[in-house]
Amino acid sequence: MAETNCPNCSLRAKYDKNPRSLSGRFWRWHIRWCPGWRAYMKSLGDEDRARIKTQYQIK
Repeated sequence: MAETNCPNCSLRAKYDKNPRSLSGRFWRWHIRWCPGWRAYMKSLGDEDRARIKTQYQIK
């Protein structure tokens, strides 16, 4: 599988800037089912994965 663009995603950046914006909320909805996001999370180490889960309040 090709590398994902998740670390550089423009929607993710918009969420970081303003989580309540329409594009920010879309990104948040999108990561629930996105196979690229899942692959990205699996590719991270345990510490990075835990940091991102805490940062974005993911279960």
